[in-house]
Amino acid sequence: MKTRKRLISRHSAFAAAVCGAGWLSPVLAGPSVAIDPEAAARDSWRAIMAHNPAAAEGCSHATYPNYVWETVACKVAHPLVHPVHRKTGAEDVTGNGHDYVAEAAGLISETLGSFPSGSDIKSEKSVGVASFGGGGILGPNEYTLQVNSNYTGTTSVCAGHSGCTVWQQFIYSPDYNTNGEAAVFMQYWLIGWGSSACPKGFGTDDSGDCYKNSAYVAAPDMPITALGKLTLSGSVVAGGNDTVVFNNGTEAYSITGKDSVLDISAVWKESEFNVVGNAGGSRADFNKGASVTVKVALTDGSTSAPTCVANAGSTGETNNLTLHSCSTAGGSTPSIEFTESD
Repeated sequence: MKTRKRLISRHSAFAAAVCGAGWLSPVLAGPSVAIDPEAAARDSWRAIMAHNPAAAEGCSHATYPNYVWETVACKVAHPLVHPVHRKTGAEDVTGNGHDYVAEAAGLISETLGSFPSGSDIKSEKSVGVASFGGGGILGPNEYTLQVNSNYTGTTSVCAGHSGCTVWQQFIYSPDYNTNGEAAVFMQYWLIGWGSSACPKGFGTDDSGDCYKNSAYVAAPDMPITALGKLTLSGSVVAGGNDTVVFNNGTEAYSITGKDSVLDISAVWKESEFNVVGNAGGSRADFNKGASVTVKVALTDGSTSAPTCVANAGSTGETNNLTLHSCSTAGGSTPSIEFTESD
């Protein structure tokens, strides 16, 4: 079994999908159900901002209904938990390799993760997992949203190290550095670097791999009951900038950094997105009866439906939900969609 890495320690195609068993309270009009216009407008804004990253390198913020990014101060992300390897023989729960991944027809330039519907999401608690040493940022409303690339590609950043591959994560993590403040950032990995010293700026996980964080943009800690309003996107531009955008429905937070850190744009072919434990291989435990639908939408230069690949996730964090079947769709926003429930 291949080794997976994980976070130390994550235009209005949405409007038609947000009612029913979903997250917004619909307006009833006779026997039919209509979408709340204001809610639909917020969803449209949320989707557009995900596809409209700030041009300048650094940190940005925007508030609904403004489409213009405003520059804000970046902060330094000091990892709170030491990196760990994916553990074999762990619980067969979602995550730690056991997850659906969207495999693109071509190279991926953007992935947008969202939760089109859900029910009975009342509580969540991040708990330690024994096989990972029980670490992580633990407690109620501690979770991460993660968009993760495949970790099977080699770029020039590996500098000729045999067996070295690159892996990139786009992350939203409550309380990552400061209690009451979430961090939105990117994490970069050189997997299989070997026993020699890591490149300048990278730390070692003491297992032959190197990692570092981008700076981060501070965002609000969101309760798990707001999950349906949250989206996370990661985008890359060869020779340009990579960007992560977190959106809570009324505010968007973005950080942009150079793609040359890993050159991930040259090898990004698969995307994982989910809600999992907050760092350190931890597990996000949801209340009994909770159910959530996960959508992973890709931009890969085609209209072909991606392949839904099982047991191909690349994060070590998990949740306690059970995966159900996965469906795919092509068109202007190729995507996969699946439900997970307790």
